[in-house]
Amino acid sequence: MDILNKFLDALVGIFNDSGLMTLDWRNYIMIAVACVLFYLAIKKQYEPLLLLPIAFGMLLVNLYPSIMAAPETTFMTEQQCIAAKGTIDGYATTVIDGQTFYNVPHYGGLFYYLYQGVKLGIYPPLIFLGVGAMTDFGPLIANPKSFILGAAAQIGIFITFIGAIFLGFTSAQAGAIGIIGGADGPTAIYVTTKLAPELLGSIAIAAYSYMALVPIIQPPIMRALTTKKERAVQMEQLRPVSKLEKIIFPVIIVIVISILLPDAAPLVGMLMFGNLLKESGVADRLSKTAQNELMNIITIFLGTTVGATATGANFLSWSTIKIIALGLLAFMMGSACGVLFGKIMYKLTGGKVNPLIGSAGVSAVPMAARVSQKVGQEENPGNFLLMHAMGPNVAGVIGSAVAAGVLLNVLR
Repeated sequence: MDILNKFLDALVGIFNDSGLMTLDWRNYIMIAVACVLFYLAIKKQYEPLLLLPIAFGMLLVNLYPSIMAAPETTFMTEQQCIAAKGTIDGYATTVIDGQTFYNVPHYGGLFYYLYQGVKLGIYPPLIFLGVGAMTDFGPLIANPKSFILGAAAQIGIFITFIGAIFLGFTSAQAGAIGIIGGADGPTAIYVTTKLAPELLGSIAIAAYSYMALVPIIQPPIMRALTTKKERAVQMEQLRPVSKLEKIIFPVIIVIVISILLPDAAPLVGMLMFGNLLKESGVADRLSKTAQNELMNIITIFLGTTVGATATGANFLSWSTIKIIALGLLAFMMGSACGVLFGKIMYKLTGGKVNPLIGSAGVSAVPMAARVSQKVGQEENPGNFLLMHAMGPNVAGVIGSAVAAGVLLNVLR
């Protein structure tokens, strides 16, 4: 009989600890959202390297919230400690009201520890290192006017900053929300950890989701703001860029930006360091590690832990909904401003610049450049805009880091 009672008690305990008893309707909504993201990542192939880890982290944390649990310490009496742990040896003690308690630690969940790389601002510069090692700055060097388009696309950041202020966010929170408009997840995380860490989960999810959804969000904006004739423009081939130029460029950029905006130095510095590893030709092993092993590991850690911040209780709130809406506004305004400045350059050059490349200035490398290429080829199959779009695209990466430095300098 005792065995039967213990068995029934065990079954009741298992049921009480199961998701059927511990999860609520918000968790199930987020599980459904994660499944939609799986569909977009796998079936539609919308940036699966980003969207798949984010979706899985979102799924897992809503099935098992303790995976993000923070470590804590329980104060136990001697009897309680022996009953729970079998010994009192090795535990520190605390005296409360004359009674001695043993400090029994409870370790945090797996994702809690991996998330510290996000929270402490470690992952973003490492991602920039990999991006720099994978990116060819040649198109930007060959066409320095691309800097204008990269800068124009950052206007959305500051428009959204003003909008967030009007919606009741503090200036620091508004700055963190606005940076989503740069479509640069690492930059958004880095700025948020400095200005508004309490919004980190919502902003990180918004930034990386919009980066992954570039192929959905940008094309309607690009078509609405350009004519068929403008989209069909074929641009002249870029001039060859020497190896010396490619080596000097990252060094000059990091010196200038670090002197003028020290707060941007960690991001810009690691971006340029990665590119210098690639272009120097003397550190091939380091360059390949930054491009492959390191980049892949950090992407997995960052994606899953960012997704794991989207618990039902935290994510389904009015504050988060406003952040998501403002982030979308920021991204759309950045894309629109890039295209509009592209139209200006189209006029000034007598029709030699295709305005579509302006949308790549939002810095989602290389997704935005590929979208410019795709939309351009829809109008003119012989149109090859990818390399031309990479100029504004790389300029946008640098521009978003500079905008981050400005916000940190002004608001922190």
